[in-house]
Formats: sequence, structure tokens, C-alpha cells
Amino acid sequence: MKMQQGFTLIELMIVVAIIGILAAVAIPAYQDYTARAQVSEAFTLLDGLKTPVAEAYSNDGVITIPVGSVRTGKYVNGIAISGSTLIATFKNQSVNNKIKLKTVSFGFTTASSKWTCGTDLPAELRPKSCSTVALN
Repeated sequence: MKMQQGFTLIELMIVVAIIGILAAVAIPAYQDYTARAQVSEAFTLLDGLKTPVAEAYSNDGVITIPVGSVRTGKYVNGIAISGSTLIATFKNQSVNNKIKLKTVSFGFTTASSKWTCGTDLPAELRPKSCSTVALN
């Protein structure tokens, strides 16, 4: 009676094929996950500016970003003002390809003192509360 000494070639090939299939599914899902994490930085930075900007407007009647406010991040190139809209633009390098140079905008409606959100991000990365068209 002969004892089995190891795995056959076909068994090893099946294991490699299963690992390949799992990797083919997992890598795109991981890339979308990291892109969503990078996108969240823009929303965090813009959310942090909503109160000081609205406060500055109520005091001065002008939409401005207060001095000393954080305007950049690891993935966000900068935050600018266009009229009554705060616009966060993503960097061109060191970010997921789906968000390179894309923007997230928070528009301030002075009559109602409410904020609206707009972005040109792909649908799978965009929060449900944010519309598809950037507010520029």
C-alpha cells in the first residue's frame, strides 16, 4: 500500500485558478473602496468650512473662507470660492484615476442660508445626497 506524498499537478492548478478568480473580483472592488475613501476627504474639508463661511457671510455679507482654515488635504488639491460656491478639486497625482481633477461643490444659497451639493464624480463614488452636476 503506497501513501500519498503530496498534491497532484491538477489540484495545484485548481487552487491557482480559484485564487486568480478571487483576485479578479477583489481588486476592482478594493479600488472603488479606496476611491470612495479618498472622495470622503473633500466632503470632510467642505463640511468643516460650512459653518465658518456662513458665519462670515452673516457678519460681512461676503462669502469668504476664514483665514487659517484648512484648504488642502492628502487627495484634495485645494478649495476655492466661485461666487457663493466652495469648490474642492482633487489632485492629478497620488489619487485614484476615477477622481483625478474632479470637483465637489457646496453652493450657499444666501436667501435661505442653505447649502447644496454638486459634483462631477462617477455615480458609484458620489454620495446619494449630492447631485450629478458640479456647481461651478
